[in-house]
Amino acid sequence: MSNTAKRILATIMLLAILWGIVVLESHGYHATRWVAVLVVLGMILEVVLAIKRAPNDLLKKRNNTLIFVGFLAWLLVVLAAAYCVGVRQWIMLLLLMIISAADIGAWFFGSLFGNDKLWERISPNKTWVGQIAGIMCGTAASVLYGMLGTDTFLPQLLWIGISVSLLSQYGDLTTSWIKRHFKLKDFGSIIPGHGGFLDRFDGWIYALPLIWFIMM
Repeated sequence: MSNTAKRILATIMLLAILWGIVVLESHGYHATRWVAVLVVLGMILEVVLAIKRAPNDLLKKRNNTLIFVGFLAWLLVVLAAAYCVGVRQWIMLLLLMIISAADIGAWFFGSLFGNDKLWERISPNKTWVGQIAGIMCGTAASVLYGMLGTDTFLPQLLWIGISVSLLSQYGDLTTSWIKRHFKLKDFGSIIPGHGGFLDRFDGWIYALPLIWFIMM
């Protein structure tokens, strides 16, 4: 099966899961919360398994051990954020829209116009044009979400869009740096064509705690 076919299959699977969540939520079940929690638990498991796959000479270095321990500790914060924010379905949908729009915008405009690399040693495909376009697209999605729901412009969604778009991209850079540093291609392979949970949902690792903080 080609990589494109795998990505199409993964997209169909994800859409089916989203539909299942909508059905369960309509019957009073907190499906959004528990799916979010399961995704983050999957991330934590992938990091633990990645430690076992990493070359022994890298793991013997104290700084590298601290990187893994620190990252696992942060994922526990993300897990708590998923549990608390997951009960607000509209917020999780907003987060999904912003991160998806930022990813697509960064990829599309970065591919067309990106020459200046953002951080080539960590992620050779990331560009400054892509980052700026991602922020603009994510922010536009945030504002549009508010206007569709309330028919009014909500200034707070402007700042949330900018913050989440930027943090989602730095979540991607963080996981890319860890994978490159420990010579890993992907954290997992559960999602065809996309890798593991952490490869696909790395935009959550900073954005989700930010939303949790705003909710407090």
